[in-house]
Amino acid sequence: MDTKMRAQPQVKRRRPGEFEPHAKTWMAWPHRKDLYGATLPAMQRAYADVAKAIAQFEPVSMVAHPDHTKSARAQLGADIEIVALPIDDCWIRDSGPTFMKREDGGLSGVSWRFNAWGRKHEPFDADDALAGRVLAYEEAEIVRSFLHCEGGSLACDGDGTLIVTETSLLHPNRNPGLSKAWVEQELLRMLNLEKVVWLPGDPLDLETDGHIDGMCCFVRPGVVMFEYNPDPDDLHGRILADNLAALKSQTDARGRSFEVIPIPEAYDVEATSEIFARSYINFALANGGVVMPTFGRPSGEEAKAAVARAFPDRRIVTVDVGAVVPAGGAIHCITQEQPL
Repeated sequence: MDTKMRAQPQVKRRRPGEFEPHAKTWMAWPHRKDLYGATLPAMQRAYADVAKAIAQFEPVSMVAHPDHTKSARAQLGADIEIVALPIDDCWIRDSGPTFMKREDGGLSGVSWRFNAWGRKHEPFDADDALAGRVLAYEEAEIVRSFLHCEGGSLACDGDGTLIVTETSLLHPNRNPGLSKAWVEQELLRMLNLEKVVWLPGDPLDLETDGHIDGMCCFVRPGVVMFEYNPDPDDLHGRILADNLAALKSQTDARGRSFEVIPIPEAYDVEATSEIFARSYINFALANGGVVMPTFGRPSGEEAKAAVARAFPDRRIVTVDVGAVVPAGGAIHCITQEQPL
């Protein structure tokens, strides 16, 4: 593989923070019985509930496989746009584009390579092409990278800083043979950023290999929410604490130390699979709202209070995604915001 750095694109682009205004949110309709079996109908209902919750705040476009648009329409109703495109799976945070805004006001986006989190599920060729197809549908500029990268790996503050994890982006199942320095430079170049903050990540995550969106998100530049587990003996809690310590030892692109708003993980929820996403921070921001997971446990009230402190001017809507999280993700994983 030729890893020679290419020239920086001439037109300036910016990756907005997720907390900035949106034009819409994208989702992708689940349809794979071979992957989800008997849970597929419940999973589809959960996706519909998330889409309808977000639609209270902003438009939603749902990508659906051409053979499954009728099923999507039947459950989504008339208010949600359905876009028929080839897809393999339903995690558009990872397979969709990383949207950018051009300095001339136009819409742009990065189309990363996608290999289903290190070839964990096949096929993935349609999802590898999905970002470009979504951008073409929006008549947006397509900026291509051959770096294997998923949107859930990226936390951007809209002000020059990116937070990522080593366990995901440097995993040999994504980018074998590429150095940390090369990956960092490609991220900076593609997203027009100034600094990458590396966290160690999560070796216990068997699906995404420790995406950042399972532990951390930006509230605004210089301020993050970060998950914790109150049990000092919990192994995952110690991993979260190690990542938080790594974050606190660094500064952002403007030289600021990070202000941290803690949010509990769903520590009182029993995992029903090896890849169960026991996360409240895996929420979606919308215009004036936050759509966050609920599991019907006391930890959920603690998490909701933390989100209210972080986003006091937004209305919080909770959605039961119990049918989704055993597959390894929650609301952030199934959504992708398009900036205004």
